[in-house]
Amino acid sequence: MAARDDRLLVAVAVLASFIAFLDGSVVNLALPAIAAELGGGLATQQWVLDGYLLTLGALILVAGAISDTFGRLAVLRVGLAVFGLASLLCAVAPNGPTLIAARCLQGLGAAFLVPSSLAMLNARFAGPAQSRAIGIWTAWTGTAFVIGPLLGGMLVEAFGWRWVFAVNVVPLAVTVALSGKLADGPVARGGGVDVVGAALTAFGLGSTVFAVIEQQRMGWTNPAILAGLIVGVVCLVAFGWWERRATAPMLPAGIFAARNFAIGNLATVFLYAGVSLGQVLIALFLQETGRLSPAQAGLATLPVPVLSLLLAARFGELAGRHGPRRFMAVGPLIAAAGFVLMALTTGNVWLQTLPGMVLFGIGLAVTVSPLTAAILAAVDPAQSGIGSAINNAVARISGLVAIAFAAVIVGGAMDFDGFRRGAIVTAVLLVIAAAVSAAGIDNHVPGLFAPPQGAVAACGDRDGPPPATR
Repeated sequence: MAARDDRLLVAVAVLASFIAFLDGSVVNLALPAIAAELGGGLATQQWVLDGYLLTLGALILVAGAISDTFGRLAVLRVGLAVFGLASLLCAVAPNGPTLIAARCLQGLGAAFLVPSSLAMLNARFAGPAQSRAIGIWTAWTGTAFVIGPLLGGMLVEAFGWRWVFAVNVVPLAVTVALSGKLADGPVARGGGVDVVGAALTAFGLGSTVFAVIEQQRMGWTNPAILAGLIVGVVCLVAFGWWERRATAPMLPAGIFAARNFAIGNLATVFLYAGVSLGQVLIALFLQETGRLSPAQAGLATLPVPVLSLLLAARFGELAGRHGPRRFMAVGPLIAAAGFVLMALTTGNVWLQTLPGMVLFGIGLAVTVSPLTAAILAAVDPAQSGIGSAINNAVARISGLVAIAFAAVIVGGAMDFDGFRRGAIVTAVLLVIAAAVSAAGIDNHVPGLFAPPQGAVAACGDRDGPPPATR
């Protein structure tokens, strides 16, 4: 029974996050059809994408703290309900403003889904089993992010853009049904919600993310952008001051004192800046310079999700046994080598890009599961929700910043020279992530990667050791 419950928990966590990550990218190829029907031009297209990212980035820390306070499974169920309602509103939206508002509501639902799902895994498993469970989670969520554009293009061509959102209903219903078979776990901590801290972090991150997103359209000197940056910085500084004085702080005191948590998040900054920038450059290059159709461009990126799906869980398990440092140091170097290889592209993009994509996919598979496992293993299980939320916020915001500078990096034209510059910058970011991990990650923190004595439960998993439960 324990083994069955463990698999069910992993399935619920994977499905919930898969849906959230999928909707971050599935809408990309639906934007022209949305603009053609609803109007609004480029501004509507940008905010259909960015409204989701804005609320997700701004509220994920708040959601992580709430999940630690009121229980991860209960918060995940709320997230599923909000996400499902928002998906239906998106599918029937009569105009652009309604669609944008519904996308913002989707971002709120996703903010509750992602940290809650990871926190459930971190609290349930320990040692190599924890790393393997996180590896499975990473493989499927990474797959969702990469196959999103391809799936979106196929749905738009076959059924229309509204089905990009309506299709969420089926996996959401399945996830709700499966979650009903899980027993509610104990509330991780009491003390209520830090309302002041939640407001400061929401306004701080929200204003900063707004400024980063909109500067691409309005420019850094626009008063609204400058005001967003100032408000964001002031709120985040005030948040740091408040958290040191609050009786029940949202951000636990000393969470960054854990070495692997601090170093892992620093590595995350450079890793996800490189990954986000690199994926955008590849998508644009294959279509604008390589003259591939959206479907062909999606197929050209398939090595990344396929390799992640096949390898991520295995490398997560290996990191649980041997420590994460070597994987976090070697993986980004392999991914960087892929971009160096792609930077040499001068002719047939199929023949010259695919080998680089394979290396990129292998590098990500080697890196991401050990990185996530190292960060979550460094925090107390009672703080898993906020720990996961911090790491997700770092990843999302670093990616947004990198993409915001994409036009500057490529020089305004996505030709061979522009792509070459972007690929080299991406490789440098990945090399920095490798160097940070090699220099800072500690493989010998007592108790982080070994399951506690007597906590091993039978699983029947053919590919690894039985999971250990906390």
